[in-house]
Amino acid sequence: MTTADDARLGIQEDSHLAMQGTIEALTTGDGSEPVVVNLGPQHPSTHGVFRLKVTLDGEIVQDAEMRIGYLHRSMEKLAEERTYTQNIPFTDRIDYLAAMSNNLAYCLAAEELLGIKVPPRAQAIRVMFAELQRVASHAMANGTFINDCGAWHTPLFYMFRDRERVLDMFEMTCGARLTTNYMRIGGVAFDLPDELLPTLESFLADMPDRIADYEALLMENEILHARARGVGVISPEMAINSSLSGPVLRATGVPWDLRKANPYCGYENYEFDVPVGEQGDCFDRFLVRMAEVKQSLKILRQVIDNLPDGPWLADVPLHARPEPGEAYARVESPRGELGFYLVSDGGPAPYRFHCRPPSLINLTALKEMSIGGTLADAIVTLGSIDIVVGEIDR
Repeated sequence: MTTADDARLGIQEDSHLAMQGTIEALTTGDGSEPVVVNLGPQHPSTHGVFRLKVTLDGEIVQDAEMRIGYLHRSMEKLAEERTYTQNIPFTDRIDYLAAMSNNLAYCLAAEELLGIKVPPRAQAIRVMFAELQRVASHAMANGTFINDCGAWHTPLFYMFRDRERVLDMFEMTCGARLTTNYMRIGGVAFDLPDELLPTLESFLADMPDRIADYEALLMENEILHARARGVGVISPEMAINSSLSGPVLRATGVPWDLRKANPYCGYENYEFDVPVGEQGDCFDRFLVRMAEVKQSLKILRQVIDNLPDGPWLADVPLHARPEPGEAYARVESPRGELGFYLVSDGGPAPYRFHCRPPSLINLTALKEMSIGGTLADAIVTLGSIDIVVGEIDR
């Protein structure tokens, strides 16, 4: 083989490594050679533009370092130059897989700052779309997690099929599927269209059989059990000390859910359970999300059966100027506690706009979850956290 052939093969090998992550060998004083692997910032297993730098001893993770900021857009600073209403579309882009939840949390903070009381019908509609958003988000989270575990594509497509039905309902209500911009300060942008409730009734009638299909495919699946059980374990104490929330926290056995602990939008009037896990591993995080879908369907049935009449939007000035002060509001988004902190100086735009993103906080425990496991386990663990990089970087 010629030198040119060697060079060409070297280029091909380098290209392959570029897709898998860059590798660097480090020689230590005792003669061993731990290997540093850079996964990202663009890598199919990292769920976004995110870089994970791991130190390996063979296949075992010795250290993990997270590098973020590749998707930073200065959203919080930009929001300080726009009116309170104009900032609602910014929240769509924070967690673009749960835009309704982000809209809701921000509007709750603005309403607290302005002292606005939301009509009962608007409260019920907000709960309806927040729970539909949870169903859609968990379908995305669990479907892609199964792929990370190396299982086949059928469950992913099944879950995406049901997610599409939710997005269809978003579209028929507000004209958008992903970045919805539907919530408004004082209520929602539009009342429910005539075709929505029959569509939602059909969805609620079909979903129990759909979930039974998921469980038949996955609960005894050997690949899923082998890749997820006992992987990425975190203790309840570590989860609490790390300020984790959402399914990642509840998978450790901690029954903390803001819809119960600090109700908003009338959640105290709905009957539902808070699913929890036992081991705090990747499999429990998967199970908690599956169980939460069932609880969301239960809440949706109660919303339909008790949907009040009346206005869907309070009378709010177009250019609201709240009195100087501050407000913080939080909701239980599909990924955990999502909060918005607003400061008013009496002007038409917030003096300070800050988001408390659950993806960023939950990601801080990835190092503890990954050390001692294999590199393949680290990818599964990352998938089980269910991050959205737009929420991390903002």
